[in-house]
Amino acid sequence: MIRKEITIQNEQGFHIRPAQMFADRANMFKAAVKVIGESGEANGKSMLELMTLGLVKGARIILETDGPEESEAMRALSELIEGRFGEA
Repeated sequence: MIRKEITIQNEQGFHIRPAQMFADRANMFKAAVKVIGESGEANGKSMLELMTLGLVKGARIILETDGPEESEAMRALSELIEGRFGEA
């Protein structure tokens, strides 16, 4: 299992488009993906669960990957968040 603390940096936080992008990317890997925020935790492969966390700009999360391809999943998902989901 790999755990990493990351800060949400894009202006709108985990609104619909970033949540969908994150879930789509997470589903590319065999590893289990969990996102842990102040309000709880969510399956990173579920856009709907991610939306329930209410993550806004500046929110600190714990990203957890576990199982086959956990390193690759962590790298790809971290880059997505740290790259602000492609938002300017």
